[in-house]
Amino acid sequence: MSEPLRIGVLGAARISGASLIGPARATGHRVVAVAARDRSRAEAYAAEHGVERVAGSYAELIADPEVEVVYNPLANGLHGPWNLAALAAGKHVLSEKPSASNAEEAAEVREAAAKAGTVFMEAFHYLFHPVTRRLHEVLASGEIGELRHVEAMVAIQAPPDTDPRWSLPLAGGAVMDLGCYSLHALRMLAPWAGGAPRLVSARGGERSEMGVPPDGVRGRAGAPGVDEWLDADLAFPGGATGSARCHMAYDGLEMSCRIIGSRGEVLAPNFVLPHRDDRVVVRTGDGERTERLGTRSSYTYQLEAFADRVRGGAPLPLDADDAVTTMTLIDAAYRAAGFEPRPRVS
Repeated sequence: MSEPLRIGVLGAARISGASLIGPARATGHRVVAVAARDRSRAEAYAAEHGVERVAGSYAELIADPEVEVVYNPLANGLHGPWNLAALAAGKHVLSEKPSASNAEEAAEVREAAAKAGTVFMEAFHYLFHPVTRRLHEVLASGEIGELRHVEAMVAIQAPPDTDPRWSLPLAGGAVMDLGCYSLHALRMLAPWAGGAPRLVSARGGERSEMGVPPDGVRGRAGAPGVDEWLDADLAFPGGATGSARCHMAYDGLEMSCRIIGSRGEVLAPNFVLPHRDDRVVVRTGDGERTERLGTRSSYTYQLEAFADRVRGGAPLPLDADDAVTTMTLIDAAYRAAGFEPRPRVS
């Protein structure tokens, strides 16, 4: 293989074990440094995951000459500022989604990436797994006919009330954490739909049984302005329609994508975490079949693709332009549902 990537991790987030540490170990890349707000936490994290050393701060990690790639899994509101800092330092950046708090900040990240001349990618890992590739192949083959409708639903049980995903100052909310997948999955169908989708309408709010409080402020109890769920309706230029839904206080876990054509449909029961369920179900007039595409982690496929770009210039389906387009759609969905786009963190 080519020279391993030398990766620095911002924060000691639990997600990094599955999203970066495991894939790096599986593909031979080095995690050379980690930094956290609490140094003792970073030290414990480094010991647990075999990270080579601990940096004293996020800024120190970014300035480290041995770190060539910065992985940013911080709270949503900290994506933009630290992506900008890493790009200004000339680093390649793999940022958890979304890349910024709102479209204005995402555009600044895009400008910084262009100026740096380094690789920037938003971590929509699902796109690299054979499950999603197979959804697109079935649609492209004509087996289910022309695209008529697509439904994407991403929902989880409620995180604790102290979780930063419920924090408006940290750009929390269901769309930021979950709905970005639904919206992105619909956007990726543009080649078979006559072009990119446009937002038609959106609805959202707090837990449905609680209703809208008397003061009209929408959002989770104790977290005004933070969406607990949001449903967005979209339309494609070719006439197809789409539904992008998300819920952050659901009864269980659902991460499905269903593509309906004029002659049948194709379903991925869990397109976001296909290592948990690698099925693709195709239904047409000829019957139904289930294909299994493998439970290798989508994060591992993603890191391989990112490394191929950094080391060999291989093309990527995601870049800073794509991140701005997604963030623009997120902002539009928030406004249509009666929320404000997420504020940026200085």
